Amino acid sequence: MAEVKKKTLKRRIFDIIQIGNKDDFISRSFDWFIVTIIILNILTVFLDTFDELTRFKALFRFIEAVTVAVFCVEYILRIWTADMLYPAKKGIRAQLRFLHSFDGVVDLLTILPFFFLDGFIVFRMLRVIRILHLFRVNVHYDSFHVITSVLVEKKNQIFSSVFIIIVLMLASSLGIYSAEHEAQPEAFSNAFSGIWWSVSTLLTVGYGDIYPITVIGKIMAILIAFLGVGVVAIPTGIISAGFVEQYTKKQYSDVRFSDISDVGELLVDEKSPFRGLSVAEANLKYNIRILVLLRGELTIVPNETLKIKKNDIIVVKTDKLLKEKNGC
Repeated sequence: MAEVKKKTLKRRIFDIIQIGNKDDFISRSFDWFIVTIIILNILTVFLDTFDELTRFKALFRFIEAVTVAVFCVEYILRIWTADMLYPAKKGIRAQLRFLHSFDGVVDLLTILPFFFLDGFIVFRMLRVIRILHLFRVNVHYDSFHVITSVLVEKKNQIFSSVFIIIVLMLASSLGIYSAEHEAQPEAFSNAFSGIWWSVSTLLTVGYGDIYPITVIGKIMAILIAFLGVGVVAIPTGIISAGFVEQYTKKQYSDVRFSDISDVGELLVDEKSPFRGLSVAEANLKYNIRILVLLRGELTIVPNETLKIKKNDIIVVKTDKLLKEKNGC
């Protein structure tokens, strides 16, 4: 009985500390509580850097100690309920799986700096990463999932565009060195010294700390600046198209077709009455609407004059009685 109560308690705690459980008020309240603690913790880290607020340093230290204590309790609870998160693993194996996971490592790195790495602000700023996990709308479709999905799906195109940028960057660095070395030996001392200039020019930032003074160098800079606009547009267009595809999938992922039961497939064999008929004739004669025609590896959106051949598969929309009559 005690074991059952322990499992029930563990399940309840797991449900509460799980991020993004919109149906559980306590879980949502816990999420907002953790967000508040994280923001408060980060705010004290920033405020502690102001010399004007030195007199509040003790207060900042107290707030950070309280917030880190909350992080520690949450971390321990997540380790304790790890077998709920990884049901395929049990006991210590599930806990080790969590400790090696991305969330587990980030949680640990947000706690350790307070005890051992107090001077390493970079490690302490990893607490910001925790906020990102709290913006999940649901498990399958959330903003960060869409971003990662787009980057994964378009990785080949993005790598190709980045490769083009690197090639142009190296070529422009070598070219500007050849044009400007004699005029500005201190600014362009070797072929690699122009990389900073080529990056700022290709990415249309143009800081102006290094710039060409020769006629050839200026002409080259104009051409590279124009190329930079197009180069930056390539990965931007790829990622934008990926976002459109992802959100289109999301838009139609939950669509429920009320007439899906009225759609069926018919195989056109030697005895099929559809064999030899045109699409228009089949639609009129059998009171159906042919949506798609599958012919081998081809998927055909048929026109009215297209003839139906043997071994074709026709996807039709009709009523249930007619589908039963024709063996759908």
